[in-house]
Amino acid sequence: MTNHDSSTERNWQVLLLGGASGVGKTSVSYRLARHFGAGLTEVDDFQVILEKLTTPEQLPLLHFWRTHPAEYNRMTETARLDHFIRVCQEIFGPALEAVIANHLETSTPVVLEGDFILPALATLPQYEEITANGQVKALFICEEDETQIVRNFGLREGTEQKDRARSSWLFSEWLQQECARLNVPVVPARPWDSVFERALAAI
Repeated sequence: MTNHDSSTERNWQVLLLGGASGVGKTSVSYRLARHFGAGLTEVDDFQVILEKLTTPEQLPLLHFWRTHPAEYNRMTETARLDHFIRVCQEIFGPALEAVIANHLETSTPVVLEGDFILPALATLPQYEEITANGQVKALFICEEDETQIVRNFGLREGTEQKDRARSSWLFSEWLQQECARLNVPVVPARPWDSVFERALAAI
């Protein structure tokens, strides 16, 4: 595939590529970044950095899974989903807004990819003091089949992880509802051989 870096093709400075864990968005993100000649940042790395540089006392919401595993395991599916959405909104939302503002201000295109991106992040009129001016786009990749997410985790990590797959599927369902509410494009993860082309068409 030929690399591209053409402003006539790219009508954004920041492309948010979201979706639940295990749906296959990371491989798409690398292809999109190459195609548009943009940088790529995996938002999961933010989690690693924040967990390393903060304490449970400073960010209890972020560290909750690790510091209270028994309590987390007793939570209902709905409570787990609500907790994850809060982490996305309260921890990663402000951090991502600052990153987006930086790329808008410096006119450096980037694809931001990860589980912690919510559809609403793409709809803000401004990021910190920088007006969006239509330069922030978003695309979400979703998988409607829970058993497929189980298989994806098995292929990627060597174990089924049914509970984790269930949480991912519930989040994927919630993301689709949010995208419909906010008019943010969604692309089904399968068929895999056409997901890149469908992603391009949706942006």
